[in-house]
Amino acid sequence: MNQPPDLSIIIVNWNVRDLLRAGLESIDRNRADLDLEVIVVDSASGDGSAAMLAADFPWVTLIACAENVGFPRGNNLGIAKANGRYILLLNPDTVVVGQALATLLTYLQDHPDVGVVGPQLLNADGSVQSSRRRFPTLATAFFESTWLESMAPGSLLDRYYVRDVPDQQTAEVDWVTGACMMAPSAVVEAVGGLDEAYFMYSEELDWCRRIKAAGWRIVYLPEAQIIHYEGKSSEQAVVARHINFQQAKLRYFRKYHSRLAASLLRLFLLINYFLQLILEGFKGVLGHKRPLRRQRVQAYWAILRSGLHPAGY
Repeated sequence: MNQPPDLSIIIVNWNVRDLLRAGLESIDRNRADLDLEVIVVDSASGDGSAAMLAADFPWVTLIACAENVGFPRGNNLGIAKANGRYILLLNPDTVVVGQALATLLTYLQDHPDVGVVGPQLLNADGSVQSSRRRFPTLATAFFESTWLESMAPGSLLDRYYVRDVPDQQTAEVDWVTGACMMAPSAVVEAVGGLDEAYFMYSEELDWCRRIKAAGWRIVYLPEAQIIHYEGKSSEQAVVARHINFQQAKLRYFRKYHSRLAASLLRLFLLINYFLQLILEGFKGVLGHKRPLRRQRVQAYWAILRSGLHPAGY
């Protein structure tokens, strides 16, 4: 009987062929003696990603989708096909640094009470990218990634972003961002895959919350490093990115807090985008960068027309 591979790496790709190539090359270069299987779920990319995989990476298993299935569903398709004793969810816009894969795997083997471990993420210039979090409160939601962020009490966002812990210190956290997350397959089997009602954003927060609620710890491990070229897929669809981000946030608060909390947050976000639309329109009337103002007004109007209903509700 064949032994299962040490690690199944699942990558959901959408139109980032060249970054995907660099990422796969870094996996191959830094796999050491690990027995790996790599599964790429391609969400109907139009940039030749699937053809590139077939031609240049025959050791990669390709799941070619007829539509953009989103991050959670794409990963679940990969998880369903995975055979490894450990599962790594990895973004296509990442590069493995040195022995990061072996380091993450060894940590999980040595700490069976850990359900998810995430590495230190690096920006392209080598600076540390924020990737560890505590669970957001409703107050966090009103400030984080809104116009009010610059006015947030320092302690509020410091707590959320775990700024009280040095970047180079291994730490137990509430969740790690989804660019790179490794979990034992037994944990995935116990809690299930990602919630597919999210299309993109907050799905890793939800998953870590479920894993932590089931009794496992979530750990940030800076000894392992991954370069992450952040947002290269989502930046191709700016309006959809805003809508997906906010609808995911609303789903999380509807699911784990209350309908009232999600309703208040939704009202606040809609007012926020309406005020931005008015401001951008006023600047355009004054003749300040009119093409840019017109583009933003159209984007904010599209967001408002979406209604920003919680994903899946």
